[in-house]
Amino acid sequence: MPSLWSAGAVVIAVIVILPILSVLWIALTPTSANIWPHLIQTTLPRYLKNTLILMGAVGLLTAMVGSGAAWIVTRYRFPGDRWLEWLLLLPLAIPAYVGAYALVDLLEYAGPVQTWLRGLMGWKTARDYWFPEIRSLGAAILVLSAALYPYVYLLTRAAFREQSGGGEEVARSLGAGPFARFRRIGLPLARPAIAAGVAVVMMETINDFGTVDYFAVQTLTTGIFSTWLDGNNASGAAQIACVILTMVILLVLLEKGSRRRSKFYNLGSRHRPVTRVRLTGVAAWAATALCALPVLAGFVLPAGVILSHAVDHAGAWTDPALLSALLNTLAVGGIAAVLTVLAAVFLVYGVRLSGHRLPRLLMPVTTIGYAAPGAVLGVGILIPLAQLDHGLADFVEGTLSVDIGLILTGSAFALVLAYCVRFFAIAQGASDAAMGRVSPSLPMAARSLGRSHRNVLGAVYFPLIRGTLASALLLVFVDCVKELPATLLLRPFNYDTLATRVHEQASLERLGQAAPAAILVIVVGLVAVGLLARSSRENWGRD
Repeated sequence: MPSLWSAGAVVIAVIVILPILSVLWIALTPTSANIWPHLIQTTLPRYLKNTLILMGAVGLLTAMVGSGAAWIVTRYRFPGDRWLEWLLLLPLAIPAYVGAYALVDLLEYAGPVQTWLRGLMGWKTARDYWFPEIRSLGAAILVLSAALYPYVYLLTRAAFREQSGGGEEVARSLGAGPFARFRRIGLPLARPAIAAGVAVVMMETINDFGTVDYFAVQTLTTGIFSTWLDGNNASGAAQIACVILTMVILLVLLEKGSRRRSKFYNLGSRHRPVTRVRLTGVAAWAATALCALPVLAGFVLPAGVILSHAVDHAGAWTDPALLSALLNTLAVGGIAAVLTVLAAVFLVYGVRLSGHRLPRLLMPVTTIGYAAPGAVLGVGILIPLAQLDHGLADFVEGTLSVDIGLILTGSAFALVLAYCVRFFAIAQGASDAAMGRVSPSLPMAARSLGRSHRNVLGAVYFPLIRGTLASALLLVFVDCVKELPATLLLRPFNYDTLATRVHEQASLERLGQAAPAAILVIVVGLVAVGLLARSSRENWGRD
């Protein structure tokens, strides 16, 4: 007979997995007109082509920037190396869509760059000179790469640090130069980490909506919005969502396959870290410039543009709509973070107590929500919830003659559920790792003294893992604040969050009104970057 913990773990796992299954069901059993043949003949090839180009180019560019920067900061000493090692993480604090708004504002025809060029060269109109198209696929690639390269940098830096200094010294004694050592030793050994980082980058690229929508690039994600909201065809949106899911699953399988084929081991009894080489002269300043450039492009430029607008439009800070968006963000983000962490702890603890295979098999599957784009989850959550909501309202009205309205989709319930599913993997991974570090003898001793499983969780596990849970709580909250596609699809009518306010005001070319909300999103993101930096320092210490 399954225990309460085991049954609860299965229920939580099923709730997390259901939106993905819902997307598949809606796609395979269309209730509205089946436009799949029409999509294949018209827009789907364009959506797919743009998405593949975007993924490939962003993946390649982030691999080059992230692994190159990681190699420089782990192998050399140069001016500002201590600061740049952590500053390279800062672009994680700025959502890509904020970077897109800042880039367009800086480089558009009426922006400061073109205005300065016209004044300098004496040009009168746009016909007098050529300037690259800002709202384009190329610009989207650059913005997404500048925002997402830290995922590759973070994983690759750890991989380079774990490599033994012996191989470097042997290669150097054989006359191998810096580029040869990077190509023949560093890169092959770090390839699994680079592949993992690029896979995350590609999944984030598929998930992006704000950047590609602002640059008018039609991708599979924008296709979901246009097919569902503009074409009023939920089944067609679900079918496009299935294409995205297939691509995500293929990415995960390819990444895992590359790690399985590329396993390297440190065979030395003593692991000796690599001694960083002191650079001098032009080489030292070139290293500083190469590491500073991604920080300037990914953080300083967008943050500077947004901050200047926030200062110039000081009155926007007192806008009641901004306060409402802030309170809504704190409410849904906070509730979702708490529920996600509590559910993750219950699931992990229940699986540990369970003697059944089903909970253990389901737990890894619950991480798929993090890989699924927000737009896909929006399709999988809103359509079945809307049907359930209308059925419940009709039943109550028919039975009690009371109109209760739409409780599930008319409130923030669907939004909170989407956040919980989307970011459940973060809380689950943190909880599982934290509980794994607790010695099994401690809960066994508590049980031998007559404590219940609930008491063991509260008295033994919680004091030992609360620091990790607090970090997971904060990371989930930060991701909830930055999430845009799911929020746009699932928020109630007239319900803005900071992310949707930034998107809507910037889409109306009112960057001054969007700036305060964007600044608040950036500040929240900086908290997450600080957590990552502190965690890295604790793991590696100082050289």
